[in-house]
Amino acid sequence: MDNKLKREGPFKEVTPYSVGLGILMTVIFSAAAAYLGLKVGQVFEAAIPIAIIAVGLSSALGMKNPSGQNVIVQSIGACSGSVVAGAIFTLPAIYILGLDINFNQMVFSSLLGGVLGILFMIPFRRYFVKEMDGQYPFPEATATTQVLVSGEKGGSGAKTLLISGAIGGLYDFVISSLGAWGETLSTRFVGVGAFLADKAKVVLKLNTGAAVLGLGYIVGLKYAFIICCGSLLVWLVIIPGFNVFWGGEVIDLMGSGIAQTVGSMAPEQIFKEYARHIGIGGIAMAGIISIIKSFPVIKSAVGLAAGEFRKKGPQQAQTDPLDRDLPMRSIITMTILTLLGVFAFFAFGGVVETIWQALIGLVIVAVIAFLFTTVAANATAIVGTNPVSGMTIMTLIITALVLVAAGLKGNAGMVAAMLVGGVVCTALSTAGSFVTDLKIGYNVGTMPANQEKWKFAGVFVAAFTVAGVMLVLNQTYGFTGEGALVAPQANAMAALIRPMMNGGSAPWLLYGIGAAIAILLNIVKLPALAFCLGMFIPLDLNLPLLVGGAVSWFVTTRSKDEAENRARGEKGTLIASGFIAGGALMGVVSAILKFAHVDWWLSEWNTPAEGALCSGAEAIALLPYLLLIAYMIYATLKKDGKTA
Repeated sequence: MDNKLKREGPFKEVTPYSVGLGILMTVIFSAAAAYLGLKVGQVFEAAIPIAIIAVGLSSALGMKNPSGQNVIVQSIGACSGSVVAGAIFTLPAIYILGLDINFNQMVFSSLLGGVLGILFMIPFRRYFVKEMDGQYPFPEATATTQVLVSGEKGGSGAKTLLISGAIGGLYDFVISSLGAWGETLSTRFVGVGAFLADKAKVVLKLNTGAAVLGLGYIVGLKYAFIICCGSLLVWLVIIPGFNVFWGGEVIDLMGSGIAQTVGSMAPEQIFKEYARHIGIGGIAMAGIISIIKSFPVIKSAVGLAAGEFRKKGPQQAQTDPLDRDLPMRSIITMTILTLLGVFAFFAFGGVVETIWQALIGLVIVAVIAFLFTTVAANATAIVGTNPVSGMTIMTLIITALVLVAAGLKGNAGMVAAMLVGGVVCTALSTAGSFVTDLKIGYNVGTMPANQEKWKFAGVFVAAFTVAGVMLVLNQTYGFTGEGALVAPQANAMAALIRPMMNGGSAPWLLYGIGAAIAILLNIVKLPALAFCLGMFIPLDLNLPLLVGGAVSWFVTTRSKDEAENRARGEKGTLIASGFIAGGALMGVVSAILKFAHVDWWLSEWNTPAEGALCSGAEAIALLPYLLLIAYMIYATLKKDGKTA
């Protein structure tokens, strides 16, 4: 990172303002990220939106040299996305399985996992952030650094974010609370589409939400295309293939009591019962490949960390403040106490039945979370994406096999496995996010020890927030049945753990096919995890990513001036972030209104007339969606009051 991005001279970092605003951002973005993640399976990283808000507020307040405080705001607030991902990828699976989980269990699973993620990441900070400076691109950290540093010249970015957030929020609120137009476009809306869906099991769907469109823009065309290729393989080849080759057969791979023939199922049911398991196998194998590729990084990072453990207190005190971590002795002590807390949670929190089983759970958490911390950090440093879901699936497989061998199975075993997986998932998610925060602090020139101290506060607040939001969403939408939140990762976890804990057989053949696809993708050097995630996440949530990615490509290729294209791309990122934050926040508002029994839904408008293929709301859904895309393009290309 160019030294000119670093602030010169001392400046404030930890103040009542920075800590208070950081905690407020944690609450707001935890609620937004929880809703969006359960709705579409994508948890957006809050670092850039929070940085923009912090810069805008500090500018409006006329603060002098606010970069240090803004880094603390961003670092605390970014706990929202990481803790939320760990929680919603695993814990809703307990509801999906028809079992119970209480508020305290949700809080402690997220809190203990988040704290472990921080503690396990700190010893590796110097390796990833300093020793490898310039070797890893750190895309999100680089973008956030630019926002924080350039923000001192003015907070115009906050205005763009605010306007787009209002538009995206209003747009998605009208969909989710009023139903003025349909949330999903489907090829069933026309006669030939309905025929193909029924006879050939071919159907295409597109979510029309602003938040998902914004996600697609930030993901970009390359990765959105790879994700959609995985999805199209499933929906245009695998699902129709099941119908062609096994349409007249009843296939029950997991002993779950399926009595229908494949041909009598809707495409969506074929996806749920069979095709998505291929995606699960692919995700798991992609995680294994990631570990193998990351072994040199793990070895180097462990060596560097071991050197830090051997340092004495006086040597630590002489370290440059801008390169000083929390004392390693303190890290060791807190790690031991946290692991004891994990053991107590498992043993006395209604997680397992015996002390021996609690000890097994503790070993699984400690070993896997520590081993995969460097994998998560490495992935985040290279591409800005943490493959936490694939690593968590591997954790659940290991946990289930070990717990069954220890005598814990059935409903109790499923709850135990998911809570153990929740701790590991949150630890890995937090570690991957935290390395980005530490890189931002390094670029700006803040003291890492301050970020490390106050990161714990963000995890604490995020754990309580996401637990509360999940309770509300479960009571309003639920995770099973008609109109339920899709929670794709949690559904994958539930589908994986149920047969393993009930004496049934897992669909190993389908997992094997997915694993083979992941290996083949790795051989041809395509991102296996992105492709396999596309195979698992429903098509209607993947196609909008491609639309958003296409918008990103379009607006960043209109000029022959590369600097102009980059500027447009950055402005588009602000608009997309506004769509995401506004749409997700209003989604939470809609859930709260529903929880309070406030019903503004246009029922008749959303009910198809007799003999019609779709309702009025569905028929007009394409128009507002096209207008939203047009606004995004226009606002991104607009410059100095004119369209560039």
